[in-house]
Amino acid sequence: MHYLTGIQPSGALHLGNWFGALAPQLARQQQHECTFFLADLHALTTSRSGEQLRRDTHALALDLLALGLDPERSVLFRQSDLPQAAELCWILATVTGIGLLERCHAYKDKVARGLPRSLGLFAYPVLMAADILLLRPDRVPVGPDQLQHLEVARDIVHAFHRLHGELFVLPQADVDAGQRLVPGLDGRKMSKSHGNVVPLFADDATLRRAVAGIVTEN
Repeated sequence: MHYLTGIQPSGALHLGNWFGALAPQLARQQQHECTFFLADLHALTTSRSGEQLRRDTHALALDLLALGLDPERSVLFRQSDLPQAAELCWILATVTGIGLLERCHAYKDKVARGLPRSLGLFAYPVLMAADILLLRPDRVPVGPDQLQHLEVARDIVHAFHRLHGELFVLPQADVDAGQRLVPGLDGRKMSKSHGNVVPLFADDATLRRAVAGIVTEN
């Protein structure tokens, strides 16, 4: 089986990233063909500094290698080094209805959190579809919050095929029903956007402060 995983370089990795996604995805290397990409084009929807994004992308590559990504078993590349993804995104955008994208809850959630309404943020699922369709994986591991984007990608494929004929393989989601939701320091889901994370790679003093700040029932 060929699995495809995209990871945004949007800051330091934390325990939620590890237990929620990275650990099971890296474990697949032992038995399956795995492709990982650093989704720097997706990260442009929230990053406003090119220099910082380049540093974050480089740091994420190092972190993945440190966590066990094996270059002898898996492929690791930077999304922007494959310009065909952006080209295909435009082609797919011409067959994607506005109403389909308006129903995406991830866009609504991000706008509600204060992110500016941009075409890139709105069309995020179209680029995600292009990433998947270009590399033709057998399965795409996603959490429950990303499942809708896989369904949108399938809808886009159907729309494309109606106009231009059969070309793409319908993407198949691999949803881990047992995926663990890791609580953050304040009890909500651990997320950088909530500022409640325990970083994976941090010095002892930083880790002690983070753990000491965990909200408990006592």
